[in-house]
Amino acid sequence: MKLTTMRLLGAAALMRLAFFFYGIYQDEHSEIRFTDIDYFVFTDASKFIAQGGTPYERATYRYTPVLAWLLLPTTRYFWFGKLLFALGDIVAGWLMLRIFQLRGLSNDRALKFASVWLLNPMVATISTRGSSEGLLGAMVIALLWAVYEKKVVLSGVLTGYAVHFKIYPIIYVPSILWALDNSPVLLGNGVLRWVNKDRIKFALSSIITFAMLTGAMYYIYGHPFLSHTYLHHLSRSDHRHNFSPYNILLYISASPSVNKSPYPSLAFIPQLFISGIFLPFMLAKKDLAKTMFVQTVAFVTFNKVCTSQYFMWYIVLLPFYLPSSSMLKNKWLGLSALILWTLAQVLWLQQGFELEYIGKSTFFPGIFAATLIFFSVNVWILGVAIDDI
Repeated sequence: MKLTTMRLLGAAALMRLAFFFYGIYQDEHSEIRFTDIDYFVFTDASKFIAQGGTPYERATYRYTPVLAWLLLPTTRYFWFGKLLFALGDIVAGWLMLRIFQLRGLSNDRALKFASVWLLNPMVATISTRGSSEGLLGAMVIALLWAVYEKKVVLSGVLTGYAVHFKIYPIIYVPSILWALDNSPVLLGNGVLRWVNKDRIKFALSSIITFAMLTGAMYYIYGHPFLSHTYLHHLSRSDHRHNFSPYNILLYISASPSVNKSPYPSLAFIPQLFISGIFLPFMLAKKDLAKTMFVQTVAFVTFNKVCTSQYFMWYIVLLPFYLPSSSMLKNKWLGLSALILWTLAQVLWLQQGFELEYIGKSTFFPGIFAATLIFFSVNVWILGVAIDDI
């Protein structure tokens, strides 16, 4: 049977419905819940809003109130958010196909590469467990689609919205600005020659959108909004389920009996330099979509907090890297990368399970070694991807 757009999207929807209904069954019949703990955080925040309060009355709610607003129907239909997030997966996949068309890829190949996202069981599981990453993925692909469609103002609006929703897409701003080099130059002297009509339109539309949304949320919710949604990430010290090389340092710093180390707060400096400055200016003019992919891999790899959900941030961009990648041309290279990436995760998860569920101290050499192995595998894969661009 020939694969078509409707069949691919239909199969993706059926897969998510299957996971969705299985999740309901598991939640009702198993001690181990299928639903992600974050989903309870989201829905509790929506309940507080519905009762006239603020989402930040729910401990650990670290997101924009916009997310809790979107999930207000969960106060009556608990499952609504899961279906919304799954729909985000499918919208992202549909937009991928549109972008592939604009990039001149054949329909058959476009469908094959989009299925890496749409038919990925990991992606379907994360969304139907109640993670909002699928919704964020749709926003990122939408802003990329707008750039390729030359809808500069729309791309700026979508970028401003995505950055407000989750701060990390700000790393894409330098890449998009650098890639918008085809419109007439407005200033003709020296370094100011980079100022052109499209860059001005994109910068203004993204800044205005972000400022309006952020200003409105601050007007309604005050300092708790800034503190929990943005400032929290500068001092964040999550160490559970954290694949990052900073994991043990964060664990030690979290102890009340230990003097707080300044290093976790400075971890964003090398991360932002690599993902937000170096890679955009080296690669964005060559291929924007692939550059956004390697930026995201770098951002997640060097982040002080790295969980499985964060992998969604670059998996949604993976289909744009694959068509001309050396990992696809050299199947042994691609297979080795997939196996090593998976085994490194399994190694860490085994050590993390013994620590967090059995209570066995596996910090050294267990988690320490597993963390360095996983980090090294990711850095190697990042290097291969950068060379491909």
